[in-house]
Amino acid sequence: MNYREIIKRLREHSNRANVKGMARFGINPKNTLGVSVPILRKMGREIGTDHKLALQLWRSGIHEARILASMIDDPTEVSPSQMEAWAKDFDSWDVCDQCCMNLFDKTTYAHRKAAEWASRKAEFVKRAGFALMASLSVHDKKASDAQFELYLPLIERESDDDRNFVKKAVNWALRQIGKRNERLNRAAIARARRIQKSESRAARWIATDAIKELTSEAVREKLRENR
Repeated sequence: MNYREIIKRLREHSNRANVKGMARFGINPKNTLGVSVPILRKMGREIGTDHKLALQLWRSGIHEARILASMIDDPTEVSPSQMEAWAKDFDSWDVCDQCCMNLFDKTTYAHRKAAEWASRKAEFVKRAGFALMASLSVHDKKASDAQFELYLPLIERESDDDRNFVKKAVNWALRQIGKRNERLNRAAIARARRIQKSESRAARWIATDAIKELTSEAVREKLRENR
């Protein structure tokens, strides 16, 4: 499929009822067609890896085309400047998270950008920093525990950001790091207990929610199984 065929197919799957439903979950309805993620994944498998086509799709500005771009781009061809440009364009949490989980966490710059973006002011760029931490915790099997321990002070530092899409990503990163293995579980719980003492309501929510999951029997059992 070429660019025009893909855009035509996306429009054929347009569903305005889905757009309204997505808006209720905080997804930006602007330039959104309402195409489901399973359909996008099917299209992505049919298209295969294509860096140039991914760039074209991103430039379209269409919500679903951008998610599809993250599914077909080649992480070996993604540059730091492309990551910065795409992150600057983020206007919805789902596009942000899909880019991080489908593409950015597979680049050689992923850990660097996670740390950099965690300090940014822009809401969705900052979210991307913590979404990358969460995704890398699951997908980067070769990274050392020390790499993830470096993120814990950043999580604590930014835990007082009460913007909904930021605090949920901070919480997500803390929980995923704590589920990686027993050592990181202990480190994440210890950090969460420090955060829990904060005067910030957002920080206390982040910490309390993380502790509840990370100390649960379900998580502990899974960690024991993965020793």
